[in-house]
Amino acid sequence: MTGRVGIIVQARMGSTRLPGKSLMPLAGEPLVGRILERLKRTNRSDRIILAIPNKSSDDPLEALGKKCGVEVFRGSENNLLDRYYQAACEYGLETVIRFPADNPVPEPEEIDKIIDYHLNNEFDFCSNLSQVFKNEYPDGIGAEVFNFKKLEFFWKNERDLEKLEHVHLNFFNYKSQTSEPGIKVSTIPCPKDFSKPEVILDVNTPEDYKFMSALYDALYPKNPLFHITDILNWLDTKR
Repeated sequence: MTGRVGIIVQARMGSTRLPGKSLMPLAGEPLVGRILERLKRTNRSDRIILAIPNKSSDDPLEALGKKCGVEVFRGSENNLLDRYYQAACEYGLETVIRFPADNPVPEPEEIDKIIDYHLNNEFDFCSNLSQVFKNEYPDGIGAEVFNFKKLEFFWKNERDLEKLEHVHLNFFNYKSQTSEPGIKVSTIPCPKDFSKPEVILDVNTPEDYKFMSALYDALYPKNPLFHITDILNWLDTKR
């Protein structure tokens, strides 16, 4: 690796729908800590950066990032485009992997796959974080990969408040399945044994957290390296 491929995890304490969710416990450890634990099992990125707001209320996240042994960057709370750009500049990234901290079960192997795919092809934005062109991935186990030069272009030119807050919208709109003009988007097909696009593994509400807490309590003690197939098998037992 070149030293210039990095996963940036965006997190904050001030979530509007579920304040403080980043530190809510999953099997005894903070949610963001569990995310970082799983992301550290990836092989195709050179570093992991926890990108958080520069507010005193987010100091506990900085402490958690340092405890977990990852880099910590602090920047704008609401301008995520700027936070990503400044973090990428700080660490000299050429390829940026975006991972949101409301997805507590990243799948390391699938993230490595999308990074490899992006690095070996000439696309501006690749994603298996969710449904892209009917790739059939469950929502929340993959990641987004994009080029720093395109990120820099949007950082210099974008003024739309929604696109400043939601970085992916500068490249791709998941709802409409459309990309911005001139942006080349691609994905990879989900393996058949966990091709379940209807499964959503985000934590945005108290109900989502209750579900994810139960999932971790059921799977983590038996196997800390549990796989998406283990999650699907557990879901089958609950039907």
